[in-house]
Amino acid sequence: MRAALIDELGRPPRPAELPDAEGEGALVEILAASLNPIDVAVGAGTFFGGHPELPFVPGCEGVGRIRGGNGGLVYVFSGGLGLSRNGAMAELARSGSVEPIPVPEGADPAVAAALGIAGLAGWLPLAWRAPLRRGETVLVLGATGTVGVVAVQAARLLGAGRVVAAGRDATRLERARAAGADATVTLEGDDLAERFKEACGGEGPSYVFDPLWGEPLLAALQAAAPGARVVNLGQSAGPEATITSAAVRGKQLELFGHTNFAVPRPDLAEHYHRLVSHAVAGRLTVDVERVSLEDIGEAWRRQADGAGGKLVVTP
Repeated sequence: MRAALIDELGRPPRPAELPDAEGEGALVEILAASLNPIDVAVGAGTFFGGHPELPFVPGCEGVGRIRGGNGGLVYVFSGGLGLSRNGAMAELARSGSVEPIPVPEGADPAVAAALGIAGLAGWLPLAWRAPLRRGETVLVLGATGTVGVVAVQAARLLGAGRVVAAGRDATRLERARAAGADATVTLEGDDLAERFKEACGGEGPSYVFDPLWGEPLLAALQAAAPGARVVNLGQSAGPEATITSAAVRGKQLELFGHTNFAVPRPDLAEHYHRLVSHAVAGRLTVDVERVSLEDIGEAWRRQADGAGGKLVVTP
């Protein structure tokens, strides 16, 4: 089978010819495998959970068809895929110890793959971890990436009263506005907390979606309305933030942590189906750029440099 192969930590994978995937679980003919920051971290040897034994096939998720199955699309994720064993950036992959998740009928395989790790990271905090209350004012930090753009659309679909998108790239923020944001805020410049408050209607956000941490979160906490909820799912702006006790207790803020890997499998399957169904019905969109296995090295470098759209490998 053709596959991407990492021979050395810190170097992009290369196309290679390998034996068919072995191991436990269903044998899945992969049609699309998303390229995610976690894949780059595993390949660099910097992921806290380690990496498979070298050489290995990267890719923590993929969409395809079970060989010998009924022909319907399935989503494969977790069970060590791309983390402790060969991953999905290949023509074939094993589902491992977990059952593949059925993909809604009519879904584009590349879109279904793009709405896996990244899509669920934008959806689950609002729909499952700390469910959005109808009419809330939502501030989406990091709204220029795939996760943030999905979060903007998720907030709108789940009943937000006002959605504010914040990010560093003013051009990409226009994509968030087109996706349903009522207002946008650039993270560059002074008086960020005041600009957050003003964009949120003067009283500040009652819900903060935060994949950034660092300084943007501190400004969001300063701007937040009393009783606001904050869900953190990343640290793109920095691994540390000095949060004062007064900032939390004075407004009685609630802080939640989220990772897709901690979501119970039944809940993950249910919400993945809901999310992809929205895409099939045209209620939610995601920008996808398909790349071939032959171009995996360049795509890997682009992801490491912060690619704007969602890169999906199509073996």
